Amino acid sequence: MLALRSALYFLLFYPGTVVYCVATLAVAPFGSGPVQRVVHGWADFHHWLVTRLLRIRFVIEGEMPAGPYLVAVKHQAMVETIEVLRLVDTPVVVMKQQYVKTPLLGPVMRRYGVIGVDREAGASALREMMQRGKQAIADGRPVVIFPEGTRVPVGEAPELRPGFAGLYRALGLPVVPVAHDSGRLWPKGFIKRPGVINVRIGEVIPAGLKRDAIETRVHAAINDLRL
Repeated sequence: MLALRSALYFLLFYPGTVVYCVATLAVAPFGSGPVQRVVHGWADFHHWLVTRLLRIRFVIEGEMPAGPYLVAVKHQAMVETIEVLRLVDTPVVVMKQQYVKTPLLGPVMRRYGVIGVDREAGASALREMMQRGKQAIADGRPVVIFPEGTRVPVGEAPELRPGFAGLYRALGLPVVPVAHDSGRLWPKGFIKRPGVINVRIGEVIPAGLKRDAIETRVHAAINDLRL
């Protein structure tokens, strides 16, 4: 049954994503509002598949504050990269540049608002990330970053990548840390297991801390549900 549900999820999600991508590009000439509504509709569609078909529930502890914040999210699986569009109000998401360049989905991401990071570009990538982050804040949108930089196996807590502290300093924003345990149910591979994904929205960490202090506090907060 797990294999059947997982297969149905993939068979519905990817064709559905193509439909939403085409719809997003179709409404793009009419401004950011229609684009955002279609993208959020896609996130709701994915949430429906996850909760109804895969039978995964989300239990959220805490409340996401409104306004411009830097939201730092633990990264264990694909599911939270989409679910964050429902958790945070119209965020600009920091992600790998390779995803921003993918056919069809890449143009949609750029129109919605993402910050693509090319790790091999070094200092120039950090400068561009900070510039785009400042533009997001000027537009009144929070910025979401996965400060570990890549998916992390359940139970592991690597050090944060240096781009996080640079963005924190450049934007001058408080940080909302988000911990979760999605990797228990959503491992790499085909099979997804039913159950509960726990999400903990931590206490706001103020702006202006030194690098060691902010990295220590964020690292502890996003690993608060580590098994």
